[in-house]
Amino acid sequence: MRLIVGYQATPSGADGIALGATLARSLQASLDICLVLPQERPVPSKAPVEAAYDDILIDQATDWLDEALKLVPEDVEARTHLLFDESFAQGLLDCVDECDAYMIVVGAAGDGLLGRHSIGTVTSDLLHVAHVPLALAPRGYRHSPPQRIREITCAIGNRPGAAELVEAATDLSATAELPLRLLSLVSADERSAPGPGGLAKAEDVLRTVRAGLPDGSEVQLTVAEGSGIEKAASSLDWHGGDVLMVGSSRLAQPHRLFLGSVAAKMLRVVPVPMIVVPREAGDE
Repeated sequence: MRLIVGYQATPSGADGIALGATLARSLQASLDICLVLPQERPVPSKAPVEAAYDDILIDQATDWLDEALKLVPEDVEARTHLLFDESFAQGLLDCVDECDAYMIVVGAAGDGLLGRHSIGTVTSDLLHVAHVPLALAPRGYRHSPPQRIREITCAIGNRPGAAELVEAATDLSATAELPLRLLSLVSADERSAPGPGGLAKAEDVLRTVRAGLPDGSEVQLTVAEGSGIEKAASSLDWHGGDVLMVGSSRLAQPHRLFLGSVAAKMLRVVPVPMIVVPREAGDE
């Protein structure tokens, strides 16, 4: 298994490498660290100054990638790629296809709170067009990354359409031999809505999902309540090594990511890495 790390020579890039290393150990995977520069000119530039600047930029990028390799623990296999594309996100996606990679890993934007998620331009682009899971590291993850993933939490909505998410979470849990927690969040609005109570409905959905898992799966069911989604997510116990997995919105194109409103609210408050899984073509 190969994991693509979208790298820039910033603290955010170091956060992405730290999360990539933790995931690589847990999944017995290797890292492909990618730095994307603007597209090279198709013909030699007539301006010597511009050509010289390009050479300097390429040399600098090569040095940055050498430094990136030094951030990777010795027990994790890693290689680097210097790519050229006008879109950083598209450059990463092309590398995913070339390497047959399973996932992209990126760090948070530099203007967010320490220990929380902040979406920058590249991450925002990937959240709209990526066709593979996207792992997001919270800001500052590099300071104390766990050796391995401790537990996978899979956030399940109260409507159908989570088959791809559950399958991805179950596969990762089995591959890394990790416990799996199925989570449903219930807000005050859902509790007061007409029809079956939000809490009872959430519990029923989780039990239904668990019944469809392979025999012997180590699964914990958790329902968190709060005055809103953020409060419900904040009420949970999170530990070092935890990872949260969420599905894409039903607005997403088949086999593409699109961060839904509930997942976006969770992203603002959870202090652990989040993995967003693409929508399956058959999800309704």
